[in-house]
Amino acid sequence: MNSDFPVYTTPNECQDCYKCVRHCISKAIRIVNARAAVIPELCVSCGECVKVCPAHAKKIRSDLSRAQHLVADGGAVYASVAPSFIGYFDNVTIGQLATGLMRLGFAGVSETALGAQLVSARVAEVLAELKSGVVISSACPSVVEFITKYHPDWADAISEVSSPVIAHTRLLHSLYGKAAKAVFFGPCAAKKLEADKMPGDLALALTFPTLQHWFEDAGINPAELPESPLTPYPAEEGRAYSLEGGMLDTLRTADPSIRYIAVSGLDDLGRLLTGVDRSSLGNGKLFIEALACPGGCVNGPAMRPGASNAATVVSTLGFGRNRTSVGREVPVDIHKGYFRQQLPPEEVTPEQMTEALASVGKFSGEDELNCGGCGYNTCREFARAQIAGRAEPAMCLSYLRKISQKTSNALIKYIPTGVVLADRQLQIIECNRPFAELCGGETLTAFDNCGTLQGALLDTMIEFTDLFDEALKSGGEIERLNQVYGNKILNISVFSITPGQTVGAVIQDVTKSELRREQVAEKAREVIRKNVLTVQKIARDLGEHMAETEILLDEVAGIYSEHHLNQPAAPAEK
Repeated sequence: MNSDFPVYTTPNECQDCYKCVRHCISKAIRIVNARAAVIPELCVSCGECVKVCPAHAKKIRSDLSRAQHLVADGGAVYASVAPSFIGYFDNVTIGQLATGLMRLGFAGVSETALGAQLVSARVAEVLAELKSGVVISSACPSVVEFITKYHPDWADAISEVSSPVIAHTRLLHSLYGKAAKAVFFGPCAAKKLEADKMPGDLALALTFPTLQHWFEDAGINPAELPESPLTPYPAEEGRAYSLEGGMLDTLRTADPSIRYIAVSGLDDLGRLLTGVDRSSLGNGKLFIEALACPGGCVNGPAMRPGASNAATVVSTLGFGRNRTSVGREVPVDIHKGYFRQQLPPEEVTPEQMTEALASVGKFSGEDELNCGGCGYNTCREFARAQIAGRAEPAMCLSYLRKISQKTSNALIKYIPTGVVLADRQLQIIECNRPFAELCGGETLTAFDNCGTLQGALLDTMIEFTDLFDEALKSGGEIERLNQVYGNKILNISVFSITPGQTVGAVIQDVTKSELRREQVAEKAREVIRKNVLTVQKIARDLGEHMAETEILLDEVAGIYSEHHLNQPAAPAEK
């Protein structure tokens, strides 16, 4: 777990579903022991994995304690609030948020939209100076990361203008001094990446959920607070930046040579930039407003579900003034250059590719299903990830299914007792020959001829289907021992596989063992009888012997007594 990076995984909560891999545009996920970890050098911090993780194992770094220490330190700290707050805080105005934030210790609260207006004004100047070509917006830091890492040939097309939040913090510094600190609040994970890279401009970036927790810990409910004025003044058209196409609304001019495109979602952006010869785009000017989150920042990774619906869009548009940013004064330097980033090379030899494919049962082109179950688009892309140490063979679902099927088939086939699996209609799904032998007759003949009894009804073969019905209903296990079935004695264990859907049974013929047990018991009873008779005879003989001995001893004692009485008395000593 790398919790220092803006996006990370809590390993113990990861459920090895690989959903994050499937949705990650940059495949910046490493799977180790069926647990996912973010690869910082490949990640663009879009936060899509956070949104889609069903176990909530993907997290956005909190930074709450750092913000609390920063505010408690005594210096002037200003809050920069993203316009998408409308979709997160229900029935809370920007003025009420300002009151709540100042109660938390902020010196002032300002709108990130002020920086957006400066960005639009400067981009308008860039477009006016441009003779021809393509300009891509730099407003979204995740888009910038994506282009400079994965479409580096387009890096020079990114407008050399900072993001709205950096433009805003520079405006705040120009007004309140370089010693002032700025903390951003919004729906974004990538803003944390900006704060990490440019701490002199942006001290920290926190998400709306983190701000909500801060309010709750402090016992503050913004919806119940009065409004406070914003620092230094309210924003206008920049408030539309949180919506797809919002930036374009601030840029439109009467210049017919400029064409505008809004694209949101990194998948669509990648599609737009892939396989394009820029010279084929003509001599006009093309501006691309690019946002990482589909629909815009209102659909960011830290927003509530449904926050990008029509009600939020209408509220956001009503919150901002419908005017252009063209011609606005830009009182601070918001220039910033962007350069291609060099990713680690991944060289794969044919031998490595063959070995990696073979490890998941891909020995020919027909074996390469390209099903995407592992999270990668093709089997070869998955093989490359294995070679790079980012993926494991167990991620290939089709391979696991084959192995599981072969293993279960082998176990069922070679187990010496009868095994049968059936569905809820008690139609056989699978069985082995020992089961057919137990049924005997036509059933055994059918099995030997077809190699299977799949689809046949159990009640046409056995009489104890009530056990199967009971197991399907209860979802548990039922055992019946010494079931007499024709001339056989059976031990039957019926168990639920999928409650109400699938049931299985293991049936053991114990006829011979029961007969042997009865034979042994009869022998034991015979031995016992003989032993009892012997003991009785011994006791009887011993009793007779004791009686005779007693009579003899009495006679001896009597003779001795008579002899002793007839003896003369001994003379007295002198």
